[in-house]
Amino acid sequence: RIANDIGGMQATVTSTATSLVSNLTSVVATIGAMVALDWRLTVVSLLLLPAFVWISRRVGNERKKITTQRQKQMAAMAATVTESLSVSGILLGRTMGRADSLTKSFAEESESLVDLEVKSNMAGRWRMSVIGIVMAAMPAVIYWTAGIAFQFDGSAISIGTLVAFVSLQQGLFRPTVSLLSTGVQIQTSLALFQRIFEYLDLPIDITEPERPVHLDQVKGEIRFEDVEFHYDDKSGPILDGIDISVPAGGSLAVVGPTGSGKSTLSYLVPRLYDVTGGRVTLDGIDVRDLDFDTLARAVGVVSQETYLFHASVAENLRFAKPDATDEELYAAARAAQIHDHIASLPDGYDTIVGERGHRFSGGEKQRLAIARTVLRDPPVLILDEATSALDTRTEHAVQQAIDALSANRTTLTIAHRLSTIRGADQIVVLDSGRTVERGTHEELLEQDGRYAALVRRDAQLEPTR
Repeated sequence: RIANDIGGMQATVTSTATSLVSNLTSVVATIGAMVALDWRLTVVSLLLLPAFVWISRRVGNERKKITTQRQKQMAAMAATVTESLSVSGILLGRTMGRADSLTKSFAEESESLVDLEVKSNMAGRWRMSVIGIVMAAMPAVIYWTAGIAFQFDGSAISIGTLVAFVSLQQGLFRPTVSLLSTGVQIQTSLALFQRIFEYLDLPIDITEPERPVHLDQVKGEIRFEDVEFHYDDKSGPILDGIDISVPAGGSLAVVGPTGSGKSTLSYLVPRLYDVTGGRVTLDGIDVRDLDFDTLARAVGVVSQETYLFHASVAENLRFAKPDATDEELYAAARAAQIHDHIASLPDGYDTIVGERGHRFSGGEKQRLAIARTVLRDPPVLILDEATSALDTRTEHAVQQAIDALSANRTTLTIAHRLSTIRGADQIVVLDSGRTVERGTHEELLEQDGRYAALVRRDAQLEPTR
């Protein structure tokens, strides 16, 4: 929509607006001169104008519908190109033997778009041509009307007046047709405006309060007070009655089966979601009352899926802190245990990471993400299954980087592998959005409940990693 619809809107607002003003001025001035010469001939000349306007509006509505379909098809083709020509898309297509299928899909999308382009440009052409033919034949009608008027009432129209009037009427032809065409273009462009305003008119889910609270220093105490969350009124609760307190500098680990609400719980702290019941506080202040700048400075997130821009290593790291010096970059990379690897590359920190960082391994990308977070230096750290997709050796290296990052910070860890959270100050077990167990690693083992079962499961899976 940004690339195609807004580009089409720009053409409408600039060239169409200019054409509208110039042609409208010409039409008004010409009609005024025609009325001054002979009002009767002017009425005859403009008699079919309402019919022409009606025809052009019909054409405009028809093209508007086709344009809506065309823009949807352009968006579909853009999505196909983006997905199939991305690094991941190409690898998936080649390894699954679907390269020909992707090519065929693109060809079908292109053919559909070509058909819609042709329909859009040809829609109503014959009707607009009829308007042109009728207007081109108007001089004959004017001569005939002048002869009829002289025959019946004897009112003479001088040859000079008649020739001048026909000249003006012919001069009226071009701007009138242009105005009708402009009207068609404006109606067609309404499809573009409609698609853009569909998004602009959507309500914003997460907004700053009218009087946001700004904190210059954040200690990092987090509280979940009777927290409830659901995505919409039709779905059931994802979280229900969560009460957890994490002191500043403390560590909390959240475990549980898939779909228990672990990641959703962590997203409530940086306000990626807003609670639907209860509240989440940071240093005793509801996060919904804090300004976005405070939250961005206070909370850092390292997720399982690392996102890197198609830029250099240095640029990716400086995304967290644009004014960071080279020494700060090196220090952050050393803390994440990735500096030596970056330095060994031919271009060092100027190495382009590639689309989504495909030139680096999973563990290297994860350590780059950790280095980026170290550079931002947040007092609150959220680790959302940051090592679950790594092998044991890589996980150990990444875990060392995470341990360095977690020092003296309030840490909330979402984990599948329980070996990474045994040292947490508090472990909470979620099931179906509710807290079913809590305590330290040793306390939960003594209870021999859900957590102990998860530990035994991990022990069984350990040799197969």
